[in-house]
Amino acid sequence: MFAPLTPIRFLHRAAELFASKVGVVSGARRFTYGEFGERCARLAGALLRLGLQPGDRVAYLSFNNHQLLEGYYGVVMAHGVVMPLNVRLSAPELTAILQHAEAKILFYEADFAPLVQALQPAVPSLQHGLCLDGDYETLLTDAFVYWPSVSSIDDSSTAELFYTSGSTGTPKGVMLSHRTLYLHALSVATLYENIETMTDLHTIPLFHANGWGRPQASVMLGVRQVMVRRFDPSAVLQLIEQERATDMCLVPTMANALINAPDLGKYDVSSMRNIMIGGAASSPELIARMEKVFPPPCRTFAGYGLTETAPVLTSARPKGTFQPASEEERLRRLAMAGWPVPNVELRVVSDDMKSVPRDMQTIGEVVVQGNHLMSGYFKDPEATAAAFKDGWFLTGDMAVWDEEGYIHIVDRKKEIIISGGENISSIEIEKAIFAHPEVLECAVVAAPDDKWGEVPVAIVVRKPGSSLSADALLDFIGRRLARFKLPRLIEFRDEPLPKTGTGKIRKLELRERFWEGRERRVH
Repeated sequence: MFAPLTPIRFLHRAAELFASKVGVVSGARRFTYGEFGERCARLAGALLRLGLQPGDRVAYLSFNNHQLLEGYYGVVMAHGVVMPLNVRLSAPELTAILQHAEAKILFYEADFAPLVQALQPAVPSLQHGLCLDGDYETLLTDAFVYWPSVSSIDDSSTAELFYTSGSTGTPKGVMLSHRTLYLHALSVATLYENIETMTDLHTIPLFHANGWGRPQASVMLGVRQVMVRRFDPSAVLQLIEQERATDMCLVPTMANALINAPDLGKYDVSSMRNIMIGGAASSPELIARMEKVFPPPCRTFAGYGLTETAPVLTSARPKGTFQPASEEERLRRLAMAGWPVPNVELRVVSDDMKSVPRDMQTIGEVVVQGNHLMSGYFKDPEATAAAFKDGWFLTGDMAVWDEEGYIHIVDRKKEIIISGGENISSIEIEKAIFAHPEVLECAVVAAPDDKWGEVPVAIVVRKPGSSLSADALLDFIGRRLARFKLPRLIEFRDEPLPKTGTGKIRKLELRERFWEGRERRVH
């Protein structure tokens, strides 16, 4: 008889085999895996005492901490569905998500108490609002320990519900099953190295795909996990030194913030061994700058995935069948989305689902099959059906690929700029702009044009003290890009670009201003 595939088995394993090892570090608190396992089991018991029924949604409004990590196991052990929320969303946005999910219980940090008080009356399904800074410890102390029988788990049932970032539209609830999470963790574990001395730094918020994609694999392997409550470059550098962290994931905006941290040289970061950059497209320049801060033997490379794919699909880790011909090629490859992890089948296809040539020039859409896919969008069968074609999940990401299986994302399908019949990648232009040493961050979006239909425009934030002009920047990127790809307008801003809670630049928000009163076609 086969045992159900559920991440609960990872916790069983860690609590048995690594009971005395410090497994979770959260601020001043440290828990062995034995202690962590018991706390998760007590949380499960507490939830059952509160009346949680199978499939009920338990939401978390919290920064990274041990209580949120405990929720990843305790909630599903009680046969519920864990639902971390983006802490940067507004009250109306959170209310809409909680209403749609019909959440029954909401755990929250004290920082969010006023927000919860404001939104709770508008969510009739919410029966309990519990503060992690007060009620939580009492709840666990008074609870009974509940370890469910693994055989009682239906591994096709939903374990986690994540709402998409909404950076390109209305958030959708992505359902991830026990089975999906279990098999995804096995694939991610193949990326880990020197496990016995590994310390995984949870730098990205656990409500973000790059954040929650690792806790199951790290628990399964008994890896020490250090929680970064809120991303602050100096605090992260300090934690690396203090905890001798070896591995972390970043989004490009986080990596850029670390590179430009004013006290960068103050801390010893020599323990770091592997840094994966995902969540948005990377660039060779960013990889090169990271290697100066975290030099070899530390490896910095890009990765790629979506909330709907649990999330990791590919990484740009070294591949034994390929050797770059030059330093420029090496950096370019490390900045690509990379090649698939185990249990993932990936293609780049035309509109009629035929594979495009593997020439690193012909653009197509990335489609995926495998064991890492969502069960569907919660209460949205139409959107679920539209996300699949001929058994393949449509990512909406446009890419090129080669015979080695490497893919290179050129843009989101909705963000490709079509100017005078030419397809222009906003990401390609952004990489060229970011290569300028005086550019802190940038975004390129489409703006309407009577002659060309639409044209690229760039919004740029200069580094402090820079007086970089639009003409100088155009001259710089003009040596890297064809003339038709150059921005028709460069707009400088002093303030940071707007971002989602996961650090992605809100390009839709930046684009809307140019299209006010006009309708942009969907590509």
